[in-house]
Order: sequence, then C-alpha cells, then structure tokens
Amino acid sequence: MRPGDLAFPSPLVLASPARVPPGFVLIHRRQMRVTSGESVAQTASSAHCSAPTDKSPVIEVTYGEDHIPDSMRTPMTHQPDTTHTHGKRVSTPLDAVHPLDPLNASEITSVRETLERAGHLTEHVRMAMLLPVDPPKATLAAWVPGEPFERRASATLLDRSDGTHTEVLVSITEEKVVEANELPSTPERGQAAVLMEEFFEVADIVKADAGWRAAMERRGLADYIETCFCSPLAPGYFPDETEDGSRRYLRSLTYLVPNEGDSPWAHPVEGLIVKVDMIERKVFKVHDEGDVATPTKHGNYSIEAQGPARTSLKPIEITQPEGPSFSVEANVVRWENWTLHVGFNSREGLVLSDITWRDGTEDRPVITRASVPEMVVPYGDVDETRYWVSYFDAGEYLLGRNANPLALGCDCLGVIHYFDGFVNDDLGHPVKLDQVICMHEEDYGIQWKHTDLDGKPDTRRSRRLVISYFATIGNYDYGFFWYFYLDGSIQVEAKATGVVFGGSGVPGTDNPFNTEISPGLFTPVHQHIFSARLDVAIDGEDNTLHEIGVVPLPTGPLNRRGNAFTWSDRKLTCEQDAQRMADGLTGRVWEVRSAHRKNYVGKPTGYRLIPEGKPVLLAQPDSTVFARANFATKHLWGTRYAEDERYPAGTFPSQSSGWQGLPAWTKANRSLDGEDIVLWHQFGPTHLPRTEDWPVMPVDYSGFWFKPHGFLDQNPTMDLPEDARAACGTGGAGCCADGTCGCCSDGCNCGNADGCACGK
Repeated sequence: MRPGDLAFPSPLVLASPARVPPGFVLIHRRQMRVTSGESVAQTASSAHCSAPTDKSPVIEVTYGEDHIPDSMRTPMTHQPDTTHTHGKRVSTPLDAVHPLDPLNASEITSVRETLERAGHLTEHVRMAMLLPVDPPKATLAAWVPGEPFERRASATLLDRSDGTHTEVLVSITEEKVVEANELPSTPERGQAAVLMEEFFEVADIVKADAGWRAAMERRGLADYIETCFCSPLAPGYFPDETEDGSRRYLRSLTYLVPNEGDSPWAHPVEGLIVKVDMIERKVFKVHDEGDVATPTKHGNYSIEAQGPARTSLKPIEITQPEGPSFSVEANVVRWENWTLHVGFNSREGLVLSDITWRDGTEDRPVITRASVPEMVVPYGDVDETRYWVSYFDAGEYLLGRNANPLALGCDCLGVIHYFDGFVNDDLGHPVKLDQVICMHEEDYGIQWKHTDLDGKPDTRRSRRLVISYFATIGNYDYGFFWYFYLDGSIQVEAKATGVVFGGSGVPGTDNPFNTEISPGLFTPVHQHIFSARLDVAIDGEDNTLHEIGVVPLPTGPLNRRGNAFTWSDRKLTCEQDAQRMADGLTGRVWEVRSAHRKNYVGKPTGYRLIPEGKPVLLAQPDSTVFARANFATKHLWGTRYAEDERYPAGTFPSQSSGWQGLPAWTKANRSLDGEDIVLWHQFGPTHLPRTEDWPVMPVDYSGFWFKPHGFLDQNPTMDLPEDARAACGTGGAGCCADGTCGCCSDGCNCGNADGCACGK
C-alpha cells in the first residue's frame, strides 16, 4: 500500500443484531472500491482538467455478517479518515447495503435479464428510463441495518417500432416482473425521455432528407452539409400544428461547423428547422424561410483559441493535515452534527435522504428526501425557429444520465471524496459514471464574532460540507450544490453555465425578444426554473406549514411613535392554500413546524425555507407551456406526501398537453395540518443575455436556504475552537503548542507566562 492509501481494519463479520446503537450504521455484505489519493498536491492553477481515470490502485473491502464486535455495541462517534490529507478518495458501490442505495451495475444487469426472460425486451424495445424504487416509509422505518431488504426498480420501455410505452416494476431481489402496464397513447401522457439512440440518429435522418438538403443548397451552404451539426430537440406541444398528430418526434436546428472542433453554437442557420418522426425515422416537415447570413466569427473557448493563459494568478493548494471531518460508510455520510444518505439516479441526479441533526445523543430528523427532480427552460422568442422552446431537462433528457465525471482541481478543489454512479443505456446495460458526485469541506468565513467591552475579540470560523454534481444538457451546464452548515442551516444552489443558445440576425439591429451578444448572433430571453422537492420531517413526519412575513403598523394606539412593526403568521392548512408566491417586500418565508415537539421556550420546533423570490414562469395562462410547466407558476407548493408523487410536471412532460403533476395532485386539496408534508420550491434566473455571456457564460447562481428557527435551544456553534488551523493546539499545562499562543491573537493568552515558550 502506498503512503496516503486508505487503510481499513480487518474485515468485520457481523451477525443480524437485535439492536443497533444510536448513531451507528451496520455495514452488511458491502463491497466498495476506494481509490487512493493523488501523489501530487492539487492546485487551482492546473492548465488542463481531464476526466478521471480508473488506473489508480484500489482496495476491496468486504464486510460479513457473523458477529458484531463488543466495541460496536455501544454508541460511537464517526471516525474520519486521518490519512486522507490531500487529493481524492473514490467510492464505487458494488452491492446495495441500504434500501435507499443507488442502483449498481449488477442490479441494472439483473433488471435487463429479468425483462428479457419475461419477453419485455425484444428487438425494437429500448429502456428509456430505469429508476430505483424507494420502499414505503413504514417499511424503511422498520428496517434494521444488517437485515435483508427487497430491492425494486421501475423501467420505462419504449417500442421503437410503434411507439408503445410500457412501465414495468421489477423485483431485483426475486428476479421477477411484479407488474407491467402498457400506457395509453394520449396527449396528457406525453412521451418518454429522449433516447441516446435518438440523439445520434437525428443528424443522419436530417442529412438524408431532400427538402433539408435543398434548403442548405439554396442558402449556398452545400459545402457544410456533411460537417454541420443537426441538434436533437424536444419539440414542446402545440395542438394547432396538426401535422404532429400523435407522433413521437423531435425538432432539429442546423449549425455550421466551419472547421473540425469548432463550436457549432456560434454558427446557427437562421430560418431552417425540421421535424423528425422518431418512429418512422424520417423528416415530415421542413420550415425554410429567409436568407439571413450565418455569423462567421468563431465561438471557440479553449485556451488555444482564447489564450495565452494568464500567469498572474498564483496557485491555491488546499490540504487538511489531519484529514477531513467527515466519514463515509457505504453511502451514509457523517459530518459534525449531520448524518445523511447519498443517492443518485438517472433522472434526478443527486438525491439526499434521511437527513438528521445530532442533538446530544439524539439524531433528530430534518428532511426525509431531497432532490431537484425537474426544471424547465422556457424561451420568450416569437420567431418560428424558437417560439416552441421549453425544455424540461430532467423529464425530457434525464439530468442524472447526462451527469459529468468531475475532475480534481477543476470541478472540485480540496480534500475530495467522490462517489461513482451507474445508469442504464438504451439496451438496459449498465453505464458507469466516474466520480459523478463530489463531496468536500469548505471554509466559509466568519461563523460568529464579538468584541467585548474590554476590547477582547472572540471569533469562530464557519465551515460547510459541500455535496454536488454537474450535468450537461446540450449547450447548457448545470451544477447542483447542497451545502450543510455547522449552525444547522442547509443551502441549495444551482449554477447555470455553458453556451447560450442563439440564432442569426442582421448585425446592429434591435430585437425586443433577443439580445445581440456577438456580431450577428442573437440570443433569446429565457428562464431557468428549477424545482426542489423537500420531503420535510421536522422532528418527525407530523408537521404544519406556515407563511411568515413582516407587517408595518400604522401610527395609532398600537404604534404611537410610528416606529413599530410586527409579523404575520398564517397557517396553510390545505393544498389549495399552500400555493404561494414569494414577497421580498415583506421578507416572506415559509416555516415547517413539528406538530408535537416544542423547544425550551415552549414554541414548536421548526425550519424556515427562505426564497430568493426571482420571477416565476412569465408565459401567459393561455400558452401551452403554462399548462405543461404549471409547477413553475408558483414559488411554493405544499402537498401531503404520496408515494407516487415525485415529479412536479408529471412523469412524461415531453410532448405532454400539460396540467400533470402538481396541478393535478392538488385538486384533492388534502390537509396539511399535522401531516407528512412535501415542499416544492421553484427558483432560478431569468436570463437577458449579455455580451459577457459569450463564448461561455460565467456561472449564474440561484438557490434558497432552509434554516432552523426554534429547532435548537441555542447557537450550536458555541463550542467551535478559536482557530481552524492545524497549528492551533495546546500542550501540557494549557500552554500553546508548537510555538503558537492564543491562535487568533498576537499576544500570549494562555496564562502561563513562565512555562509557555510561544515567544509572545
């Protein structure tokens, strides 16, 4: 084993326990590959960030189930890896040891083989989506770590010969089909997500069409026919376009690629768009209008195109001499007071479950399950080539399937723990996504500070645990970051970057729906609206939901001097009441409270969702996107938990006529008073592109906070050390070690002037 490799104790052989101590997770038949740290320090000044490789030495560890050591029968704290001082560790799951674990390669293979034996995967059938099925909450609550559990998966199958959709529930454990249902072909149902096979077919189908070729030749672009890029785009839903009928189809725009390796997004062919039937595999409509010249200025963004690279920035190296503060056991992460389970699937991407806060000897529940299951990107252009654009990047393209391998020193800087993931290809084979989830600690400035009346300052530094992933959908890239803080706060942040989507126009002209970001390149106004789903559980599943806002009081008997203000507290008791808009002028927040537990001042324990309150969907109520993305018309929806309610726009938003998901579920107007509540929060930027967004857009940040409000009895960070640096320690008799003293002070503060050798 090389220096820096992760060392494990001897394999543990664990029996089925009668009791598992609080704060302890039993490892059961687990195999995990852990990749050693890199041999050189990572820096932020790397000239090139490459995809991860699989060539590092690995250690295979198996935990059995014959006995539990006596040392593990009492409560214990987590044990971070002190040898992980720089570089990375990588976990590759090979077995499921927790009911919420993501699907692994062997399970995906098992599903495919089960479907083949049952006659569901035939020559023309493709696996459009495969997702793990969480067990019912009651089953999960009764499960004891180490005991066996059933694993299930849901497969959406698409027959490419006739467009038939079938949903199949598979028991991975029993290797059998539990249920199979052919779905009705209706506008309400919509279409399954775009297959990778379809992505690659579109260009060949378009380039073989005589009408499209004639349009290119008419424009004098015949030389680019073979090298151009024909994009595969989800088409929206427009019932007045009668030629669409019930087809499964994609739209395709054309982009020139003047030289091999050039960015196609800089060279859109304006006024040319085709519709491609993906069942018949042929073009059924070509729209060819106008003679606007295609911009010739390149949009390449490599150092070779944009350099030379600046040399003024000095390297930043991040190490943790004693290793990170977190520990990883299978997919369970512990960091300071937080414990959570890390999951991943092909649609939602990163999923966090069983999020609890350690309060004394109690792990108090905060969130049962959290993810960003949908987003919509509606465009505000009226041109024939762009009026229809409203991409649902999770439901139409699958965010998780398009997740990136993350590179050390570029995507993630510091002492990193990566999680590999697995998704399926169109034929049902497993595909490994290397280093798809990144986890690390970050310093976050001041946690708290005060200088007393004698001038003595006290300062403590903040830190946060970061869990993130990135997905690329066509021209845009999205990062989803979950931050956990020492004070009990949770922050969610979406980072939008990539290449803005544009069309061609006459340079220097004005367009009320597009901005010119490069000569002749016009980009439409648009929105990115993300939907976060929080299955909250503040001290348990029985919660209430409240809307809080500040209220100024008019001068009068209650406010004689005119200075007073107070707050309102409105209880949202049912689903129709819980469809709300943010209001920055009143500081509106939404508070989830325990229906049974009170804090030490006698108030219900609670957490507050603090929104940014940016614009919601700007499309008109009579538009089709308003129906399809109706979830995006409110900042908040509150619903009562139901097992099959996971996606706010419904399961298949592609080509759906709409009104699925949240608007359909909330018609029942279920009670939210003391119930198991789910919050759906919409957030994200409205983008009026600028020249500075080209050729690659700087990250645009959007998000929200979920903060404790009366959940804890006091500031939980009062016991933080004075200094986060490794050199800040004390030796014998309370003297400062290693010649340091007082840590944050320039003077000797240890009170042992004779024995201290700090020199201060």
